[in-house]
Amino acid sequence: MAHLKKTPFTLDVVDLLHRPGDMRERTIDAPAPGGWGNAVIGVRADEPIHIDARLESLHDGILVSADVTTVARGECVRCLIDVEQDVEVEIQEVFAYSQDEAFDYEVHDTHVDLEPVVRDAVVLSLPFQPVCQDECTGLCPQCGVRLLDHPGHEHEAPVDPRWSALGGLAGLTDTDEKR
Repeated sequence: MAHLKKTPFTLDVVDLLHRPGDMRERTIDAPAPGGWGNAVIGVRADEPIHIDARLESLHDGILVSADVTTVARGECVRCLIDVEQDVEVEIQEVFAYSQDEAFDYEVHDTHVDLEPVVRDAVVLSLPFQPVCQDECTGLCPQCGVRLLDHPGHEHEAPVDPRWSALGGLAGLTDTDEKR
């Protein structure tokens, strides 16, 4: 089995190896090792991540079931203000004792590394287009003011340049038009 670099997301499972039916619960509180997400929203490096994990020994590996909580930060895609969103995901993954194409992860020496599983679950739970609130109307396309902060915000209707020459005729009176 390959040697595994230990991180805060690495759990020792020596007491569960090849002991089907045995179970342990573990808690991990660790900082995110790097930015997880996309250009709009993500879990920033060093953001605290809390994991309540249950590890169960099976005949072919270790079943890890866990509840993961953290906070994602980014900006609203409509009005560009900062947003903060609680992230709560559940994971369930089997770490196989031997390399097998039926399993994505495996036990390394006497450890399992939860980081890739947690990262994938957190990133997939993030919204594709985060908004500060469902009713966000965005920014004014003319001046850029945030429309939620200025509900009655309006601009004069722009004059079509093709009709601007007729603007001087607006001073005519009814009597002038009858002539």
